[in-house]
Amino acid sequence: MRKMLGGVTWCCVALLLALTSVSAVQKTLKSINGLKKINFGNSVPKHSLLLLHWFANEINIDNNDIIQLTFDPNSGAYGSHHYGNYEDLLDPLPRGNQHRYYTIGNLHQGTSIHLPPYVVNPIIEDMGRNMDRIIFRVREQNIQAYQTIDQVFITQHIPHQGTLYDPAHTYRIDINLLREIREFSVGEDQQPLSYLRNRFGSSPDDFDIENKWGHLACLGLLLYIVIQEKQSSKQQNNRPENRRNPSNEREPRKVQNQGHVVLDFNDEEDGAASRLTGNRESDCWNTLQSYKIYNYLS
Repeated sequence: MRKMLGGVTWCCVALLLALTSVSAVQKTLKSINGLKKINFGNSVPKHSLLLLHWFANEINIDNNDIIQLTFDPNSGAYGSHHYGNYEDLLDPLPRGNQHRYYTIGNLHQGTSIHLPPYVVNPIIEDMGRNMDRIIFRVREQNIQAYQTIDQVFITQHIPHQGTLYDPAHTYRIDINLLREIREFSVGEDQQPLSYLRNRFGSSPDDFDIENKWGHLACLGLLLYIVIQEKQSSKQQNNRPENRRNPSNEREPRKVQNQGHVVLDFNDEEDGAASRLTGNRESDCWNTLQSYKIYNYLS
């Protein structure tokens, strides 16, 4: 009986571990190149880039890669509130009461401190607003000091599923990506577009970006690099002249040779063999004709 109970207990523990490993987010975005692989506009709302841009520039990151909040998430600032992780979207919290998950990004939630206008009312349409969220894990070591963040995620609600988040489109954001996004900050200290273009290997028209985005030009460049430039590259690769046709790689070339058709496969050995066979057949034919003429005259 004890062996049976022990076996059942072990199976339950194994099942729990399996479910935990499956539910935990395994996808990590480490750079802007990683962001380019996300299907923004179809699978993931474009608006999540605006929210992530704001968040990356709102937090503080020191030289030791310590991320600190600049607001109290318990106060509801920017619509932030506690996230219980009841559906096991993320890893379970470490033991103790020093860690908590929070979510932020609800544009319709009343709050004393609001998100900036470019997040609430984007200047471009079709951004898929108010589906995307940011989840971050806070380590509450000292209530008096700024709270430290050790994990950041972007996610989105599953359509028509209430408040459930989509595990298939939940991504952990590496601190290196946060640093790269911070280079596209807007305001008085923003970087020149030419520097950012060269830094991230992009080639948009600076005038078009500045004309459309104004003082948010660096943000516009970020969206161009992640979304528009990738789409332009795909369209160029799909042009007929850029498509590779495997059936034409070994297509024989017809060459006229004294009334005979020779197939040239662009291979020296095959070509030599073809020429040798052709010469032998020609020699045999000439010999046969000479023999017939000789017998006739005789």
